Amino acid sequence: MAVNDDELRVMAEEELASAVSLKWAEIRRVTPWGDTFEGFAPSGRTVEIERRYIWAHDPVGAVLVEVEVRDRSNRTGVEARALLAPPA
Repeated sequence: MAVNDDELRVMAEEELASAVSLKWAEIRRVTPWGDTFEGFAPSGRTVEIERRYIWAHDPVGAVLVEVEVRDRSNRTGVEARALLAPPA
């Protein structure tokens, strides 16, 4: 893994932590949904960040949260994901 990929991985994990910090009711309201925006990596390079909330098939009612951070100029990217089950 390249050093640049390490930076992208850290960014993806931080964005995923933010994405899953919503309350369950908020997550259900925004699913299915996705958004892409530009940001800056700590090194100063421009990156593209995509966040997706998708209904999962297993377990039923769960939401798959995916975050991808891409450096389009270097054609590299890293994805982080979490599966959120509905509260019991």
